[in-house]
Amino acid sequence: MQLRYNFRVYPDASQRSALAKAFGCARVVWNDCLRDRREAHAAGLPYVKSAELSRMRITQAKRTEERAWLADVSAVVLQQSLRDLDTAYKNFFDSLSGKRKGPRVSPPRYKSKKDTRQSIRLNTNAFSLRGKGTVYVAKVGTIKVNWSRQLPAAPTSLTVILDSSGRYFMSFVVDTEPDLLPERESEVGIDLGLTTFAVLSDGTKIASPKFLRRSERKLKRLQKDLSRKVKGSRNRAKARIKVARQHAKVADRRRDWHHKASTQIIRDNQAVYVEDLAVAGLGRTRVAKSVHDAGWSAFVNMLEYKAARHGRYFGKIGRFEPTSQVCSACGVKDGPKPLHVREWTCRACGAVHDRDDNASKNTLAAGRADRLNASQSAGKTRTRVPAPREEAGSHPDGLMVVAGVPGTPFRGARQ
Repeated sequence: MQLRYNFRVYPDASQRSALAKAFGCARVVWNDCLRDRREAHAAGLPYVKSAELSRMRITQAKRTEERAWLADVSAVVLQQSLRDLDTAYKNFFDSLSGKRKGPRVSPPRYKSKKDTRQSIRLNTNAFSLRGKGTVYVAKVGTIKVNWSRQLPAAPTSLTVILDSSGRYFMSFVVDTEPDLLPERESEVGIDLGLTTFAVLSDGTKIASPKFLRRSERKLKRLQKDLSRKVKGSRNRAKARIKVARQHAKVADRRRDWHHKASTQIIRDNQAVYVEDLAVAGLGRTRVAKSVHDAGWSAFVNMLEYKAARHGRYFGKIGRFEPTSQVCSACGVKDGPKPLHVREWTCRACGAVHDRDDNASKNTLAAGRADRLNASQSAGKTRTRVPAPREEAGSHPDGLMVVAGVPGTPFRGARQ
């Protein structure tokens, strides 16, 4: 299992200059290679191979006068930039062919020095962990790191990131074993909302913190100051940094809160079921700001990968499941109800339901039914299904498979 650990770093002035040069060189290699492939495609020529691009745009380019400064940064940075471009093209082609599930992936685009996020990626040949809380990066130097926790194993790759607010981070990828938690008997269904962030089928209600709404007054003042600055001036650049820092604070608070809430739910329950919400569609409605402020997608993704890491079961029910229309007591469908109706009485059995509490109970029932149907159909179709709670298996390639998780290996989880 691969996990990613992010740490804040504090490079000095010379190291910031070296990192800026590395960001720029990686961006130039990306753009040059992307331009060659686009021009070849427009001319009807075959797809340009990575080996040829590496020879032309890295090895030979260093010997020319106009690209001689590429030799000032580590060659690993340039090669990893080309590999990242190959990965972007592969994701695009797999999306076109249907191999990659989910939303359609766009083709790679040109990068700009004005992008809000700059980054370089390194393998173990170009960095090493040093004593006194520092990390050595090739042709940059020894950078001070704020180690908030220890790495569970030696990292396999490193990404140095500069965000829009001027902060530097190091992101380490670590191979580690699953951390299986003691088994629980409880299972829970979750109904996500805006007024109340989440209602659990056991009766627990998690209030919505609304981090963006609480910071709107300060953001409004900072954005007003930014709009009054002359474009291209240093004062405008300073004002932009202030706005970016405030947005970063909001995002950090939301992410930290999501991690704490999702970890608690995973620890307390053996199985977690949620509804597959159409967040992209809701983000285009009149409640778009509240939807993005809630961060449902990030929260659900945390539940999914933490369930895989800790040996829990995670399931999604269909987004068209009528969880708000069905009585959780008798199962009778009582018809659609406007959003302002927060409490209703079943006409069949007379049970009085809170809208969100009833939806969470129906989510739990639908999730259990989907899980049972998948297990029963697997015996007939010989398809893979989640393992029982008390069992764990091994992936054919030797990769670990967590109990209660489908047989595909889990990769790219974020701590």
